[in-house]
Amino acid sequence: MAIPTPSERVHFGVFEADLRSGELRKRGVKIKLHHQPFQILTMLLEHPGEVVTREELKTKLWPLDTFVDFDVGLNSAVKKLRNALGDSAEIPRYVETLPRRGYRFIGLLSDASTSQAAPRYAVAGSVVEEQPSAANEGVATGVSAVSGARRGWVLWAMAVVAVALLVLLAGLNVRSWRERLLARATPIHIRSIAVLPLENLSGDPAQEFLTDGMTDALITDLAQISSLRVISRTSVMRYKGTRKALPEIAKELNVDGIVEGVVVRSADRVRIDAQLIEASTDRHFWARSYERNLGDAIALQNEVAQAIANEIQTKLTPVEQARLAQARPVDPQAYEFYLKGRYFWNKRTDTSAQKGIEYFQQAIQKDPNYALAYAGLADAYIVRDDLSPEEQYSKAKAMARTALQIDDGLAEAHNAMAMSLFCYDWDWPGAEKEFQRALALNPNYAQAHQWYGHFLRAMGRQNSARAEIKRAHELDPLSLVIGGGIGE
Repeated sequence: MAIPTPSERVHFGVFEADLRSGELRKRGVKIKLHHQPFQILTMLLEHPGEVVTREELKTKLWPLDTFVDFDVGLNSAVKKLRNALGDSAEIPRYVETLPRRGYRFIGLLSDASTSQAAPRYAVAGSVVEEQPSAANEGVATGVSAVSGARRGWVLWAMAVVAVALLVLLAGLNVRSWRERLLARATPIHIRSIAVLPLENLSGDPAQEFLTDGMTDALITDLAQISSLRVISRTSVMRYKGTRKALPEIAKELNVDGIVEGVVVRSADRVRIDAQLIEASTDRHFWARSYERNLGDAIALQNEVAQAIANEIQTKLTPVEQARLAQARPVDPQAYEFYLKGRYFWNKRTDTSAQKGIEYFQQAIQKDPNYALAYAGLADAYIVRDDLSPEEQYSKAKAMARTALQIDDGLAEAHNAMAMSLFCYDWDWPGAEKEFQRALALNPNYAQAHQWYGHFLRAMGRQNSARAEIKRAHELDPLSLVIGGGIGE
């Protein structure tokens, strides 16, 4: 039996899919579904009851010029489709998985183009329609005959066109054309990027510190690339758990590209599934999985950042390349303590800062040469308003100095040192030198731009102060603290 093509609007269950506009509605209410999951739905609706292979989906979703870890990208898109439909892989109502083969639509279909459309039931390999009544049988036969004649003319016309194309190609440099068609397209132009909060798929809410920490680390690694504008953590964390469309988020943050992904932890193994998306079109350019031991997590994060930089073909200086390639192994438990410290430090209250200090200290006990943990301690002391200025800044300066003795390339440590010299020692030249060093190491460090702006304002250099706080706002547009700095 020939499979009828669905109309531009298709009903199934409580859903209506508008294949032309790319919109999905549930009981008349539009629900969010990204472009690629909707493309999958369209292919399944166009072949109800049939297996749509993974290879067919790959060809449809990703052009030849796209480099993608296909399994990761497709699995993610199908997961989003099922989430939108309230469906499950274990007990499917609409999308059935055929392991290692593809997917099949198994729901009840009815075209929305007419109120009298006959319902169609998707079954394996065919679509069964309600049969027309005897009164309509003659009409149906006549339409079938006309359709057969039209189909014959269409086939004849296609054959003529095919012959003409063969003759044309024979007179051209076919190899040259083939090379042009298969050549990689013009590099994508992503000059600004936001890393959305990675999703915790470990099945354990207590692992949120890990996903948030890895989000921070990936942002920090990408922020070291001077030719790329990277949105800071404060702004992107506002979208944790959001259902907003990616183009809408990109518009609010004023970025060209979005990085999203998931983190899965099993014992001391951790995996990141990341993907790069062009913000304006919601098109996936790149997706890949990375898995390592927790102690090698820093190398894993550096590798993801390097892959993203390579994909968008942004320029890396030799120093930036060396920095991303550098990955000192760390004790897994020390790394876990550090991430918990940053998790509490980011809450920015005196109580949470003290909790962060406790975790940073535990990280140092496990690994006395862990420079990031000392830098975290310095940051934590600086935001502690419940301490005397002498204790607050003397401890911050001591921790920053220790961090820099271990690793002079930590922007966080230089920034903390700068604030200590500025706010307590009144060493203006020393403070400015440290601020500039921090920004040289991490040009996208919004907090450093903000604090340097306050320093410049105190020095009476108002124009330079405005420039710094403006840059901080570009990097962290949703930060209330930076917004207040603009007001000042």
